[in-house]
Amino acid sequence: MAIQFNFISSMLILLLLTRSFAKAREAGGGGGGSGGGGGGGVIDVVVKFGAKADEKTDLSKPLLDAWKEACASTSPAKIVIPKGTYFLSTATLDGPCKAPIELQVEGTVEAPADPGAFKEPKWIAFNRIENFKLSGGGVFNGQGTTAYKREGCDKHNFCGSLPINLRFDFLTNAMIQGITTKDSKQFHVNVLGCKNITFEHFTVSAPGESPNTDGIHIGRSDGVNVLNMEIKTGDDCISIGDGSKNLVINGVTCGPGHGISIGSLGLFKNEEPVDGVIVKNCTLTNTSNGVRIKSWPGAEPGTCSNIHFEDITVTNVSSPIIIDQKYCPWNKCKINEESKVKLSNISFKNIHGTSALPEAVKIICSATLPCENVELADIEITHSGPTGPAVSQCSNVKPKVSGKQNPAACSTPVPANPTPTS
Repeated sequence: MAIQFNFISSMLILLLLTRSFAKAREAGGGGGGSGGGGGGGVIDVVVKFGAKADEKTDLSKPLLDAWKEACASTSPAKIVIPKGTYFLSTATLDGPCKAPIELQVEGTVEAPADPGAFKEPKWIAFNRIENFKLSGGGVFNGQGTTAYKREGCDKHNFCGSLPINLRFDFLTNAMIQGITTKDSKQFHVNVLGCKNITFEHFTVSAPGESPNTDGIHIGRSDGVNVLNMEIKTGDDCISIGDGSKNLVINGVTCGPGHGISIGSLGLFKNEEPVDGVIVKNCTLTNTSNGVRIKSWPGAEPGTCSNIHFEDITVTNVSSPIIIDQKYCPWNKCKINEESKVKLSNISFKNIHGTSALPEAVKIICSATLPCENVELADIEITHSGPTGPAVSQCSNVKPKVSGKQNPAACSTPVPANPTPTS
């Protein structure tokens, strides 16, 4: 019920935002906008502040100047980046602003190709803004090809210092609509500390071999809606970190990538609970995982509850359904210890398609904190290959089972050394 309320309230907020920005367009016409602190309107970064779509002149100052004026306006304001290709070194757009504000990106904005050009792990950041909209059909191109090839970028610690294309930090009531993020050097989008933020008709595009390029990473946020998105990337299409509450993910197409994942959890001290996630009507194709919850063994305590995966189609997915509480990439964990993250109230319903490996269902829970209230309903996943038909492996869990089960639920024990997941 809380998730449904969050979704409806977010839609009402977005309707109000749309009306506000329509009034701003009427007030400002198509020209250069109004003075700071005045009546808002439309601010064209080319017309008003001399931005150049020549792929070499830095957009940073015109954009920041436009933002300063729009943010100071006492009535709704819109900043427009017209069609064309612009170079942007970096930008942080800070609030709070005095009225609703929109950034309409119609062109392509390109980052420096050299990873060494960045002093911080971010390219464009939106910070502490209320009633914000990002729209326009434009593209943010992180030009990450050099970073993907750079020696050592496949190592976790190195990639962690690379810039994220778009950061949304501590936003309240926001809509990100009709935007493409391409070839980020690290995560494409990071959402932190936000409340009521919606991504709709948003596209993520990066090669399948691009390392650590999660499509959207969400952490410590309440009321995030991810709707009708297409994500192609080299890591998790969507990753959900600690402190995430009341999330709705609906109508997402994922692949290539590592699937839709909650976690990894339990690696750091003082992680906050994950509570209330619905993943529905999603399609995953040629991904290494489908829908997944992962936590580290032998690390820090935490909780993850009220997680529901429903109406999911998988095609040639290596691990379509997976709970992995022995998650241990790069062998950097205490693999012989048990996870301290408690998982409860989790359901997998109406999940169907094909698995690239025999292990279509793999539920590996903690021996010291077994999973509670896990439900498997109407599972139909097949595998054809020389290693045999699809299997369902379980440990430290007694799921509630209903409807068709192919493979038969929990019919195969988990091997002593289960296949690691990426």
